[in-house]
Amino acid sequence: MNEPVDRRATPPPSSAPALHMTWSELLFLHWRVPAAALRDAIPRGLDIDEHDGSAWLGVVPFRMSDVRLRGCPKWPGTAEFPELNVRTYVRHGEQRGVWFFSLDAASWLSVRGARAWFGLPYFDARMSIEREGATVRYRSERTHRRALPAHFAARYAPNGPAQTSRPGSLERFLSSRYALYAQRRGTLLRGEIDHPPWPLQPAEVELERCDMTRLLDLELAGTPHALYAERLEVRAWAPGRLARPDSANAPL
Repeated sequence: MNEPVDRRATPPPSSAPALHMTWSELLFLHWRVPAAALRDAIPRGLDIDEHDGSAWLGVVPFRMSDVRLRGCPKWPGTAEFPELNVRTYVRHGEQRGVWFFSLDAASWLSVRGARAWFGLPYFDARMSIEREGATVRYRSERTHRRALPAHFAARYAPNGPAQTSRPGSLERFLSSRYALYAQRRGTLLRGEIDHPPWPLQPAEVELERCDMTRLLDLELAGTPHALYAERLEVRAWAPGRLARPDSANAPL
């Protein structure tokens, strides 16, 4: 792992993080899409972040574990569970981050807590992760009441050494995100996250089914860009109301 180290542009908040967690057996699947295809699904105040003249849409399955909320005991059913998100990349002024279209999880309490606290579009799902050597078999079926159906099924495995991403590369653009954006009752929120550099590996993927973008009325075409990460420790801070890009004191 002799690539340039991936670092945050700014230090993380000095306050204690609200949440600690571990992400493992994670697969980044990304498709190049026209920014115009996503524009209506992104709230006013955020710009779509592009690389090489395109927006990028991600489908990211992984295992969530070691979830610890500051000041709270461990909740049953939240210590470890599968999670899968559909995302793109946005900017608020010069501040880059992730915008989630959906997050499916096999944890009833986590879904409700994240919806209420973070304002994120979490959905209940029936999910499984099976490991056979280096190969991960992942399945997900959305079960959330009154939500559009969504399914994902794939086998994937790393296929090469782990490296940190190079400056200016697509891998850096897709993975080096230290904030998430959300909207709650019409108000834009930004939540800081922090983690070490991603140990990224090329991935072999057998994609059996993926209709996770149905809510966007978008059909994914072509072979996705695929990356694998075995494990990453992550910290997250409570989201706050967004200020306008040109004024730290003017709320949006």
